[in-house]
This record gives sequence, structure tokens and C-alpha cells, in this order.
Amino acid sequence: MTANKLSNRNRSLLRKISTATLTTCLFKRGFRNTWMPQVQLVNSSAPRMVGEAFTLRTIPAREDIDTLEIFKDLNHPQRKAIEEIPKGHVLVIDSRRDPRAASAGAILVTRLWKRGAAGFVTDGGLRDSPEISDIPFPVYHTTPSAPTNLTIHHAVDINLPIGCAGVPVYPGDILVGDKEGVVVIPMHLSNEIAEEGSAMTDYEDWVLTQVKQGRSIFGIYPPNEEAKLQFESSINSKK
Repeated sequence: MTANKLSNRNRSLLRKISTATLTTCLFKRGFRNTWMPQVQLVNSSAPRMVGEAFTLRTIPAREDIDTLEIFKDLNHPQRKAIEEIPKGHVLVIDSRRDPRAASAGAILVTRLWKRGAAGFVTDGGLRDSPEISDIPFPVYHTTPSAPTNLTIHHAVDINLPIGCAGVPVYPGDILVGDKEGVVVIPMHLSNEIAEEGSAMTDYEDWVLTQVKQGRSIFGIYPPNEEAKLQFESSINSKK
């Protein structure tokens, strides 16, 4: 395993860690801008999303260029991204936070799903959102949007650094999505964040159990030495 590659074990761990916990782990390392505001899950029954970023950037459309004829070009960046995204990656589209036209629709999203992509994220809108909501595939957008992308968006390049919902996304960064939204983990931190986040999740699950039983948060959240010993004892008793 290279230093930057997310291990299979840690990929599995990330599927069990909330985006809330992950943002805290990143905050400890000085990363404040990793959460995509207003980007929401379309299909509430979809599985958790974990995958490397495969990016697509757009600029404002121009009427003499962005006509339906351009989709006949097999090198059109949007279509090319759909057909070239590696298995297990997440297609992330910089739609400049403009949902006046769709970033994609049900046909392209279904193609991504069938090709083995890990998910789809845009800071714009999606058309065919009722149909997309029935696909067992993690899809995130800001709002439904019926107009074709060509009315507002011109796709320009693939797999270069972009901004999505104001968050920097570099190709290969790890995107994690749950029902709360999407967080971006710099790829070189992905393994250590997964391991720390897993341990943090175990502790917070224990704290929540204690609070449900009527215990005060003082001394356990954050933990004092006694709470740490009690937590370790509870973990060891389950082994």
C-alpha cells in the first residue's frame, strides 16, 4: 500500500463513521473547510458513499456553443467523465453553486451506477430527481432542477482540482457521504482519519449510551481519566 492509497480495511471503516465525526477529526488537524454546505442526499435509502474524487469542472454556458449538437461529440467532457470514471470513484461536479440547470439526469446517473462508481456529487441541481431517488446509489445535489445543463453549464475539463460547494476537491481525495451530507478528506490523510474516526465513533457510542442512562456529560465528553478507564473496561468486557 502506498502512503496515499486508502486501504481496503480503512475504506470499510469510513462507511461506518459519520460525517460529523470525520469533520471533527479533520478540524483537529487544522482543516476547517471540508464540509459541503447545502449538498443533500437525493435517495435516502442509498448506501453510504466512500470513494476517490473524479472531478468535472464547468463554466457558464454560451448560446452559440452549448446546443444539443455538442452531445454528439464523444469527447464532450460530461459524457466522457461518465464513461471514463474508474470503478469505486465518485464523480464530483463543480457547477458553480448554480442550480438553475441540471448537472445531470437519471440516464447519466444510472450509467455511473452500472459502471461501478461509488457515487455522484454536485453543488448544482439534478433533473429526473424522482427517478434518481429510486436508484440504490448515493447521489448528492442542492435541489431538483429540470432544465438541461446546456442552458447554464459548459463542461470544460476532467480530473483537475475544482471547488464544489466552496470546498477544494483534488482528484483522488476521499469523499464520504451519509444522510447528513458530504465531507472531503485529503487523500494523504485518509488512512489516519479512518482509524482515528473509528476509535472516536466507538467512544462516542459509549458516551451516548451513558447519557441515555441519565449520566452527565461532565467528565465523559470530553473524557477524564476515570471515563477513559471505564470505556476501556467496557470494550474489554465485550472481547
